[in-house]
Amino acid sequence: MPSSPAGSVLALSVTDLVKRYPSGTEALKGVSLEIADGEFFGLLGPNGAGKSTLIHCSTGLASPTSGSIEIFGHNAEGNYREAREAVGLAPQELNIDWFLTVEETLDFHGGYFGMNKKDRRERIDELLESFSLTEKRDERTRELSGGMKRRLILARALMHRPRLLILDEPTAGVDVELRLELWHYVKQANLEGTTILLTTHYLEEAEQLCSRIAFINGGEIVDQGSSAELAERFGVGSLEDAYLELVGRKELSRAHVGADPEAGQ
Repeated sequence: MPSSPAGSVLALSVTDLVKRYPSGTEALKGVSLEIADGEFFGLLGPNGAGKSTLIHCSTGLASPTSGSIEIFGHNAEGNYREAREAVGLAPQELNIDWFLTVEETLDFHGGYFGMNKKDRRERIDELLESFSLTEKRDERTRELSGGMKRRLILARALMHRPRLLILDEPTAGVDVELRLELWHYVKQANLEGTTILLTTHYLEEAEQLCSRIAFINGGEIVDQGSSAELAERFGVGSLEDAYLELVGRKELSRAHVGADPEAGQ
Protein backbone atom coordinates (compact mmCIF):
# COMPACT_ATOMS: atom_id res chain seq x y z
CA MET A 1 0.00 0.00 0.00
CA PRO A 2 1.24 3.53 -0.68
CA SER A 3 2.72 5.69 1.99
CA SER A 4 1.37 9.21 2.15
CA PRO A 5 3.52 12.22 2.96
CA ALA A 6 3.79 13.04 6.65
CA GLY A 7 0.74 14.89 7.90
CA SER A 8 -1.43 14.06 4.87
CA VAL A 9 -4.49 11.84 4.85
CA LEU A 10 -5.42 9.11 2.42
CA ALA A 11 -7.90 9.96 -0.32
CA LEU A 12 -9.72 6.68 0.32
CA SER A 13 -9.24 4.26 3.19
CA VAL A 14 -11.37 1.11 3.26
CA THR A 15 -10.99 -1.19 6.26
CA ASP A 16 -12.45 -4.70 6.63
CA LEU A 17 -15.48 -3.76 4.53
CA VAL A 18 -18.28 -6.33 4.45
CA LYS A 19 -21.50 -5.95 2.47
CA ARG A 20 -24.11 -8.66 2.92
CA TYR A 21 -27.49 -8.34 1.21
CA PRO A 22 -30.78 -9.56 2.75
CA SER A 23 -30.70 -12.48 0.30
CA GLY A 24 -27.55 -13.68 2.05
CA THR A 25 -25.22 -12.78 -0.81
CA GLU A 26 -21.93 -11.44 0.53
CA ALA A 27 -20.73 -9.00 -2.13
CA LEU A 28 -17.73 -7.78 -0.13
CA LYS A 29 -15.82 -10.04 2.25
CA GLY A 30 -13.59 -7.90 4.42
CA VAL A 31 -12.10 -5.63 1.76
CA SER A 32 -9.28 -3.32 2.80
CA LEU A 33 -7.84 -0.76 0.41
CA GLU A 34 -5.86 2.47 0.57
CA ILE A 35 -5.54 5.11 -2.15
CA ALA A 36 -3.13 7.98 -1.65
CA ASP A 37 -3.97 11.61 -2.35
CA GLY A 38 -3.22 12.33 -6.01
CA GLU A 39 -3.02 8.70 -7.07
CA PHE A 40 -4.57 7.21 -10.23
CA PHE A 41 -5.81 3.83 -9.02
CA GLY A 42 -7.44 1.02 -11.00
CA LEU A 43 -9.87 -1.60 -9.71
CA LEU A 44 -10.17 -4.63 -11.99
CA GLY A 45 -12.31 -7.70 -11.69
CA PRO A 46 -14.95 -9.75 -13.49
CA ASN A 47 -18.67 -8.97 -13.38
CA GLY A 48 -20.03 -9.64 -9.91
CA ALA A 49 -16.61 -9.33 -8.25
CA GLY A 50 -17.72 -6.47 -5.96
CA LYS A 51 -16.47 -3.39 -7.83
CA SER A 52 -19.80 -1.60 -8.03
CA THR A 53 -20.72 -2.53 -4.47
CA LEU A 54 -17.48 -0.99 -3.23
CA ILE A 55 -18.24 2.19 -5.17
CA HIS A 56 -21.83 2.30 -3.90
CA CYS A 57 -20.67 1.98 -0.29
CA SER A 58 -18.06 4.69 -0.82
CA THR A 59 -20.61 7.15 -2.23
CA GLY A 60 -23.49 6.48 0.15
CA LEU A 61 -25.60 4.58 -2.39
CA ALA A 62 -25.32 1.47 -0.18
CA SER A 63 -24.63 0.95 3.51
CA PRO A 64 -21.86 -1.43 4.59
CA THR A 65 -22.76 -4.36 6.81
CA SER A 66 -19.55 -3.80 8.75
CA GLY A 67 -16.15 -2.19 8.37
CA SER A 68 -15.37 1.44 7.61
CA ILE A 69 -14.72 3.84 4.76
CA GLU A 70 -12.95 7.16 5.13
CA ILE A 71 -12.61 9.76 2.38
CA PHE A 72 -9.89 12.30 3.14
CA GLY A 73 -10.32 11.46 6.81
CA HIS A 74 -14.12 11.77 6.82
CA ASN A 75 -16.11 8.66 7.70
CA ALA A 76 -18.43 7.90 4.80
CA GLU A 77 -21.33 7.16 7.17
CA GLY A 78 -20.70 9.28 10.27
CA ASN A 79 -19.55 12.33 8.30
CA TYR A 80 -21.55 11.67 5.16
CA ARG A 81 -21.83 15.26 3.95
CA GLU A 82 -18.11 16.03 4.21
CA ALA A 83 -17.17 12.70 2.66
CA ARG A 84 -19.67 13.00 -0.20
CA GLU A 85 -18.66 16.57 -1.05
CA ALA A 86 -15.13 15.33 -1.68
CA VAL A 87 -16.29 12.78 -4.28
CA GLY A 88 -17.33 13.08 -7.90
CA LEU A 89 -18.96 10.00 -9.42
CA ALA A 90 -19.23 9.19 -13.12
CA PRO A 91 -21.37 6.03 -13.20
CA GLN A 92 -21.54 3.54 -16.02
CA GLU A 93 -25.25 4.12 -16.63
CA LEU A 94 -26.36 7.34 -18.35
CA ASN A 95 -28.26 8.72 -15.34
CA ILE A 96 -29.06 12.19 -16.63
CA ASP A 97 -32.38 14.02 -16.73
CA TRP A 98 -33.52 13.92 -20.36
CA PHE A 99 -35.59 17.11 -19.95
CA LEU A 100 -32.73 19.35 -18.80
CA THR A 101 -30.31 21.18 -21.05
CA VAL A 102 -26.59 20.53 -20.85
CA GLU A 103 -26.07 23.78 -18.94
CA GLU A 104 -28.94 23.06 -16.53
CA THR A 105 -27.54 19.61 -15.81
CA LEU A 106 -24.25 21.11 -14.65
CA ASP A 107 -25.92 24.05 -12.88
CA PHE A 108 -28.26 21.84 -10.82
CA HIS A 109 -25.36 19.59 -9.83
CA GLY A 110 -23.29 22.55 -8.68
CA GLY A 111 -26.23 23.91 -6.71
CA TYR A 112 -26.73 20.56 -5.01
CA PHE A 113 -23.14 20.77 -3.78
CA GLY A 114 -23.56 24.32 -2.49
CA MET A 115 -21.74 26.28 -5.19
CA ASN A 116 -22.88 29.91 -5.48
CA LYS A 117 -24.31 31.23 -8.74
CA LYS A 118 -21.16 33.09 -9.85
CA ASP A 119 -18.92 30.09 -9.18
CA ARG A 120 -21.35 27.78 -10.98
CA ARG A 121 -21.46 30.01 -14.05
CA GLU A 122 -17.66 30.21 -14.26
CA ARG A 123 -17.22 26.49 -13.71
CA ILE A 124 -19.86 25.63 -16.32
CA ASP A 125 -18.12 27.78 -18.94
CA GLU A 126 -14.80 26.16 -18.07
CA LEU A 127 -16.12 22.60 -18.32
CA LEU A 128 -18.12 23.18 -21.50
CA GLU A 129 -14.95 24.48 -23.13
CA SER A 130 -12.79 21.64 -21.79
CA PHE A 131 -15.21 18.93 -22.95
CA SER A 132 -16.07 20.56 -26.32
CA LEU A 133 -19.68 21.02 -25.23
CA THR A 134 -20.00 24.80 -25.55
CA GLU A 135 -22.14 24.63 -28.69
CA LYS A 136 -24.42 22.09 -26.96
CA ARG A 137 -25.07 24.09 -23.78
CA ASP A 138 -28.74 24.84 -24.63
CA GLU A 139 -29.57 21.40 -26.06
CA ARG A 140 -31.73 18.92 -24.14
CA THR A 141 -29.65 16.02 -22.97
CA ARG A 142 -31.94 13.55 -24.74
CA GLU A 143 -30.85 15.10 -28.05
CA LEU A 144 -27.14 14.44 -27.47
CA SER A 145 -25.21 11.63 -29.10
CA GLY A 146 -23.98 8.80 -26.91
CA GLY A 147 -20.47 10.26 -26.92
CA MET A 148 -21.71 13.71 -25.88
CA LYS A 149 -23.67 12.15 -23.03
CA ARG A 150 -20.51 10.42 -21.82
CA ARG A 151 -18.64 13.72 -21.88
CA LEU A 152 -21.46 15.42 -19.97
CA ILE A 153 -21.48 12.76 -17.25
CA LEU A 154 -17.75 13.22 -16.73
CA ALA A 155 -18.08 17.02 -16.74
CA ARG A 156 -20.91 16.77 -14.22
CA ALA A 157 -18.77 14.61 -11.92
CA LEU A 158 -16.07 17.30 -11.99
CA MET A 159 -18.46 20.24 -11.60
CA HIS A 160 -18.03 20.73 -7.85
CA ARG A 161 -14.22 20.25 -8.03
CA PRO A 162 -14.10 16.94 -6.15
CA ARG A 163 -10.82 15.80 -4.63
CA LEU A 164 -11.66 12.17 -5.47
CA LEU A 165 -13.13 11.23 -8.85
CA ILE A 166 -14.67 7.75 -9.15
CA LEU A 167 -15.08 6.45 -12.70
CA ASP A 168 -17.19 3.31 -13.07
CA GLU A 169 -16.61 1.85 -16.55
CA PRO A 170 -16.41 5.35 -18.08
CA THR A 171 -15.63 4.16 -21.62
CA ALA A 172 -17.98 1.17 -21.83
CA GLY A 173 -19.47 0.93 -25.30
CA VAL A 174 -17.77 4.00 -26.78
CA ASP A 175 -15.68 4.10 -29.94
CA VAL A 176 -11.89 4.27 -29.94
CA GLU A 177 -11.75 7.99 -30.70
CA LEU A 178 -13.98 8.95 -27.78
CA ARG A 179 -12.18 6.52 -25.48
CA LEU A 180 -8.90 8.31 -26.21
CA GLU A 181 -10.58 11.69 -25.66
CA LEU A 182 -11.91 10.57 -22.28
CA TRP A 183 -8.44 9.29 -21.37
CA HIS A 184 -7.10 12.78 -22.10
CA TYR A 185 -9.71 14.42 -19.86
CA VAL A 186 -9.10 12.16 -16.87
CA LYS A 187 -5.31 12.30 -17.23
CA GLN A 188 -5.55 16.08 -17.15
CA ALA A 189 -7.76 16.01 -14.06
CA ASN A 190 -5.22 13.76 -12.34
CA LEU A 191 -2.33 16.05 -13.32
CA GLU A 192 -4.25 18.91 -11.73
CA GLY A 193 -4.32 17.03 -8.43
CA THR A 194 -7.56 15.03 -8.51
CA THR A 195 -7.30 11.51 -7.10
CA ILE A 196 -8.95 8.99 -9.41
CA LEU A 197 -10.41 5.54 -8.80
CA LEU A 198 -11.16 3.77 -12.09
CA THR A 199 -13.01 0.53 -12.69
CA THR A 200 -12.75 -0.86 -16.20
CA HIS A 201 -12.86 -4.05 -18.23
CA TYR A 202 -10.34 -2.62 -20.69
CA LEU A 203 -6.94 -3.85 -19.57
CA GLU A 204 -5.05 -1.44 -21.84
CA GLU A 205 -6.99 1.41 -20.22
CA ALA A 206 -5.74 0.43 -16.77
CA GLU A 207 -2.19 0.02 -18.06
CA GLN A 208 -2.19 3.41 -19.76
CA LEU A 209 -3.77 5.40 -16.94
CA CYS A 210 -3.19 3.77 -13.55
CA SER A 211 -0.06 3.94 -11.45
CA ARG A 212 -1.40 1.13 -9.24
CA ILE A 213 -4.05 -1.52 -9.73
CA ALA A 214 -5.98 -3.88 -7.45
CA PHE A 215 -7.55 -7.15 -8.56
CA ILE A 216 -10.88 -7.93 -6.89
CA ASN A 217 -12.60 -11.29 -7.25
CA GLY A 218 -15.37 -12.93 -5.27
CA GLY A 219 -15.68 -9.89 -3.01
CA GLU A 220 -12.02 -9.95 -1.96
CA ILE A 221 -8.89 -8.03 -2.95
CA VAL A 222 -6.68 -10.71 -4.49
CA ASP A 223 -3.57 -8.63 -5.21
CA GLN A 224 -2.46 -5.10 -5.94
CA GLY A 225 0.54 -3.27 -7.34
CA SER A 226 1.77 -1.74 -10.59
CA SER A 227 1.07 -3.51 -13.89
CA ALA A 228 4.62 -4.85 -13.94
CA GLU A 229 4.46 -6.03 -10.32
CA LEU A 230 1.18 -7.87 -10.88
CA ALA A 231 2.47 -9.57 -14.04
CA GLU A 232 5.61 -10.65 -12.21
CA ARG A 233 3.73 -12.06 -9.22
CA PHE A 234 1.34 -13.99 -11.46
CA GLY A 235 4.33 -15.30 -13.41
CA VAL A 236 3.19 -13.88 -16.76
CA GLY A 237 4.32 -11.24 -19.22
CA SER A 238 1.50 -8.69 -19.10
CA LEU A 239 -1.32 -7.25 -17.01
CA GLU A 240 -3.81 -8.89 -19.37
CA ASP A 241 -2.33 -12.35 -18.77
CA ALA A 242 -2.27 -11.70 -15.02
CA TYR A 243 -5.99 -10.86 -15.20
CA LEU A 244 -6.72 -14.01 -17.19
CA GLU A 245 -4.90 -16.01 -14.51
CA LEU A 246 -7.06 -14.30 -11.89
CA VAL A 247 -10.33 -15.29 -13.56
CA GLY A 248 -9.11 -18.76 -14.50
CA ARG A 249 -9.09 -18.19 -18.26
CA LYS A 250 -5.38 -18.30 -19.07
CA GLU A 251 -6.15 -20.31 -22.22
CA LEU A 252 -7.44 -17.04 -23.72
CA SER A 253 -4.00 -15.41 -23.54
CA ARG A 254 -2.93 -13.72 -26.76
CA ALA A 255 0.29 -15.68 -26.47
CA HIS A 256 -1.75 -18.77 -27.33
CA VAL A 257 -3.54 -17.29 -30.35
CA GLY A 258 -2.47 -19.17 -33.48
CA ALA A 259 -0.49 -21.70 -31.50
CA ASP A 260 -0.65 -25.36 -32.49
CA PRO A 261 -3.27 -26.92 -30.16
CA GLU A 262 -1.28 -30.14 -30.19
CA ALA A 263 1.98 -28.47 -29.31
CA GLY A 264 3.37 -29.65 -26.03
CA GLN A 265 1.21 -32.80 -26.00
